[in-house]
Amino acid sequence: MIRVMIADDQIVVREGLKKILSLDPDIRIVCEAGNGYEVLAQLSEHTVDVILMDVRMPKMDGIQASGKIKEQYPQVKIIILTTFNEDEYLFDGIKSGISGYLLKDSDIDLVISSIKNACQNKMVFDPGVTPKLIHALNGRQEPEPTALDCLTEREQQIAKLIAQGKSNLEIANTLFLSEGTVKNAISKILRKLNLERRTQLSALFLKL
Repeated sequence: MIRVMIADDQIVVREGLKKILSLDPDIRIVCEAGNGYEVLAQLSEHTVDVILMDVRMPKMDGIQASGKIKEQYPQVKIIILTTFNEDEYLFDGIKSGISGYLLKDSDIDLVISSIKNACQNKMVFDPGVTPKLIHALNGRQEPEPTALDCLTEREQQIAKLIAQGKSNLEIANTLFLSEGTVKNAISKILRKLNLERRTQLSALFLKL
């Protein structure tokens, strides 16, 4: 069972998502929040696997909250669910460690699959966000695709599998490696490319 928190300052949005998501037998809504401070308060009282997080909330917005959450509760997955398809929110969300960025008009099946994929350490971005993602990365001098030349053949294989949304376990099974070896290799890849998170690595491959 995946334990989900819905964070949105609009009650009607929370209620709508709660009704729809509750129809899936693998998902249970354990709590709700109307701003970033409430999110942190709920995390101190409830065990949460995934947070569906709105961007524009009062007192503390979703991006600020995401950064604080990942510092205090690194195991919690965060999916930004917003009406705003904007470069700054997207890139800052990636830096904060989000697992996905979806628009509120996304198909509900995509939202549900994203929640499940997040629990498997996979990242999901709404197709409409992809051009913005590339633009955000280009605007902040992220490594060019040629930077991948500094990776060994094995590291490039692992990086490509990450870009395909594979989890560490799936990569390990595909390449016949231990999960620990894969985890260490990913850390080394990120250092070589001067990246902080695997989501940035996935985004880099979108430019290839």
